Amino acid sequence: QNDFCPPDGSLAVADGRDIAPAINELLELPFALKLATRDFHPRDHVSFASNHTGKKPFTDSHTFTNPENPEEKETTLLWPDHCVQGTPGCELISELDTSKLDFVQDKGQDKRVESYSAFGPPFQNPEISMSGLYQRLIQAGITDVFCCGLAFDYCVKHTAVDAAKKGFKTYVIEDATKGIERTSDGHAATLEAYREVGVRVISTTAEELQNFGIA
Repeated sequence: QNDFCPPDGSLAVADGRDIAPAINELLELPFALKLATRDFHPRDHVSFASNHTGKKPFTDSHTFTNPENPEEKETTLLWPDHCVQGTPGCELISELDTSKLDFVQDKGQDKRVESYSAFGPPFQNPEISMSGLYQRLIQAGITDVFCCGLAFDYCVKHTAVDAAKKGFKTYVIEDATKGIERTSDGHAATLEAYREVGVRVISTTAEELQNFGIA
């Protein structure tokens, strides 16, 4: 999305646009489903620092609660306003060949909760504001999920981890991603989060993609 990419994105990931050619190449492959995820936030979303008095983006955090279970809580970093519904920053970047997409999965519409994952917010008891992606993948007979895009250590990570936990054989295509965290320790922590749930981190030249003709 525009807000995640230079030069003008409010939450731009360094070199974010550079992965578009790799993603477009992946979109040429005969996957059963090809989808983009899209943050689709209301202006009063809980993740925006501007909605918390005295809080600063990238610095301050906020703990939000499952609206249906006050015992279940999650803490997240606060961000600049980004990907607000109806704004140019919300739109997919022009470099992406959207004609190859089967659908766009919107997420993050519930102002009360953060949702890095395309499947929905992190709460389990009970789940709330889920996107419906899981049911769509099951109905389509999907068994393997390949994730790429922005950002390697946030939305890509949470989506891939959720996919693995839900029983899909899951891969992250690292050279078709960029991360927010650029330190070696931060990168290692993300790789460990993938490893813990069995997500495989591969490249566009990996054997797993040879059957689709990219390598």
